[in-house]
Amino acid sequence: MHKITINSILIGILILFMLFVLDNASWKNDVVKGSVVMTGDDIPAEWTSVINNRNKARKTHLYINGKEQQLGVDELYIADDEVMMISLKAAKEIFKCAVNYETRDSVQLQKRNLIIDIDASESVIYSGSDKIKVPNVLVLNNGKHFINVAVFKEGFSYGYSWNSSKDTLSMVDVYENQSVLPSSYSYADVDRLPQIKNQGRFGTCWAFAALGAVESSLMPYEKYLLSVDNLVNSNTYGGNNYDGGDYLSAIAYLTSWRGPVNDSDDPYGDGESNPYASAVKHVQEARLIESKNNEAIKEAVFLYGGVESCLFMNMNYVGERSQFYNQAESAYCYIGTNKANHDVVIVGWDDNYPKENFRQQVEGNGAYICMNSWGQEFGEDGLFYVSYYDSIIGTHNVVYTGVDSIDNYNNIYQSDLCGKTGQLGYNASEAYFANVYQAEYQEKLEAVGFYTTGKNTFYDIYLVENYTDEDSFNNKVYIQSGKMANEGYYTVELKKSLKLVTGEKFAIVVMISTPGANRPIAVEYAHGDKVKDIDLTDGEGYISMNAKNWEHVEETKDCNICLKAYTNIIDKIETDH
Repeated sequence: MHKITINSILIGILILFMLFVLDNASWKNDVVKGSVVMTGDDIPAEWTSVINNRNKARKTHLYINGKEQQLGVDELYIADDEVMMISLKAAKEIFKCAVNYETRDSVQLQKRNLIIDIDASESVIYSGSDKIKVPNVLVLNNGKHFINVAVFKEGFSYGYSWNSSKDTLSMVDVYENQSVLPSSYSYADVDRLPQIKNQGRFGTCWAFAALGAVESSLMPYEKYLLSVDNLVNSNTYGGNNYDGGDYLSAIAYLTSWRGPVNDSDDPYGDGESNPYASAVKHVQEARLIESKNNEAIKEAVFLYGGVESCLFMNMNYVGERSQFYNQAESAYCYIGTNKANHDVVIVGWDDNYPKENFRQQVEGNGAYICMNSWGQEFGEDGLFYVSYYDSIIGTHNVVYTGVDSIDNYNNIYQSDLCGKTGQLGYNASEAYFANVYQAEYQEKLEAVGFYTTGKNTFYDIYLVENYTDEDSFNNKVYIQSGKMANEGYYTVELKKSLKLVTGEKFAIVVMISTPGANRPIAVEYAHGDKVKDIDLTDGEGYISMNAKNWEHVEETKDCNICLKAYTNIIDKIETDH
């Protein structure tokens, strides 16, 4: 008995000593070229459960150049051996790295002209001629890759300081004031170029550009061939292959979860449409990039995916001649006042592309590399160069930054299948808007989705339980706030989910503030021949100037509020787990 007690005391002392070391030492993530000071394999078995239990309750903070980074719940975690792991999404958002190549066991990152190859099989990174050992360098967890943050220390020269007692990692980017972009970059040179397609003689360039942008945002890890036919014929705007379209109708189709569907389920050009084809992805975010902001466009291509943009073209097919196109160099430039009539996807750039290659006289070098939808016979295997000085390229730009698996949420509540077709407000930058829905199941409200109508938009989100009438808005409960840098459509994951009972009515309330806007609220309303059929019976939307007096917009404005709700069905959650 005496011996057992002493052993227990000794183990306790070891555990206490271990905790003291964890809170005061800096060795646990220190990595040196060619060797590791200490890894998880060196940690005594008695310590493992203590570390694991501590990890479950901790909140880790990441600072870059003194600024705390806001990370999603699933974007960062501490591995069992006290290694901080960060998702590839966070690598793009926070560390501004392009993901050029991705397989189950390897990832290639790029920042400026610096390229880092990560090899999980050997737990190393390759930087030029250097081979650097990093423990747990790359982990695949629930279908997503996570990277040891030491990769950014070793590969991209970040300063690195870990304070275990405060669960805080502070990193310093010594090149913070330099652009993250190389002088040239092309999806054709890395594993990010979607399949080149051919629209034929149909007016479907807009749909090819939209889905090409979506496909590229999933690469390099996921490769899809999505159905243009379904987008053209199954969106709520109506129309057919000859009618044309635009990016707003594509965003509406995608964010309503009507698509995208696989091309194999609804093939292009067969004269038929399959209304029963199911979406294979859930599009949750689409950002609109400021007109003619070359750096922002290039950064979007580098970090997220191809940018859907537009041109004026007086060519309609391969082989047709144009005074604006140098066929020998696959170089295009239009300078004039005609409106855009053709959509393409920007998939790269070259700042040094010679201005002499363009038939128009331009001010300087530089061109976007664009993917067309006229087959591989056009340009350089389907790609061509468009001058930075072209009048139209880069004026309307969309990048899809949130394309998720279809199991992210079970259910979507919405009344705006045509998406944003107009705006409302009170001649001020700030206003309130709300939608009321009725729960179909036992559910948890997990997220809300809405449009921002300008840059640097601030928002507050409130929820109302057991909604009965407009007086219920007085019982709204504040949930969270945030800011969106770009105009676009966004899904905001709620920090606190709301449990819903079948049949319960609930309301989502958003205060939105968009600098310079007079009508900051996005709405769906009928106008002209393009958007003439909308359903006003599927929603109960309200707007207010001060959150005190509310206006029912289906009755007073003949429109629907663009505000969606995303839920998970409780029974399904329990079954899945």
